Amino acid sequence: MWSSLVLAALAQEAPPLVDPAAGTAAFLDVVQVLQSPRCMNCHPVGDAPLQGDLSRPHAMSITRHSPEVGLPCSTCHRVVGLPLPGVPPANPSWHLPPANQVFQGRTPAALCAQLKDPAQTGGRDLPALLAHVRDDALVRWGWSPGGRTVPPGSHEAFVAAFATWIDAGAPCPPP
Repeated sequence: MWSSLVLAALAQEAPPLVDPAAGTAAFLDVVQVLQSPRCMNCHPVGDAPLQGDLSRPHAMSITRHSPEVGLPCSTCHRVVGLPLPGVPPANPSWHLPPANQVFQGRTPAALCAQLKDPAQTGGRDLPALLAHVRDDALVRWGWSPGGRTVPPGSHEAFVAAFATWIDAGAPCPPP
């Protein structure tokens, strides 16, 4: 029969695969991407997307609710773009994420806590978030956005930093 000490030891999580300090450093690289205009413009505080490198309010009073009244992003932002100045092409699946998935104005510590909370990630746990940032076409599109500034680094480096953070036990930087 197993002793309660042995059962308790077996129930403990495995130690992190990476030093937590390296994980925290990797997360700070992740934050630089998430808080770049390319990501933050679609993950803003409030219901209106932002646009451009200066994260200005979106023209034409577009909001999270515009698709509900028949005005999805693809009305203007088409895969090949419209022949209008300043209307760049878009990914065909372009949409705003849920309102609780905000990157704008979050400290690295707050963003870390948010990413670790499945209630704020659409029910995704950390392995599912890694798959999302690695495989999702809309995330990948951020590095080939048709004339817009891309996030810092490469998509591959972003995914590697995200994986390092998770493998270190997803440590959060101090507030």
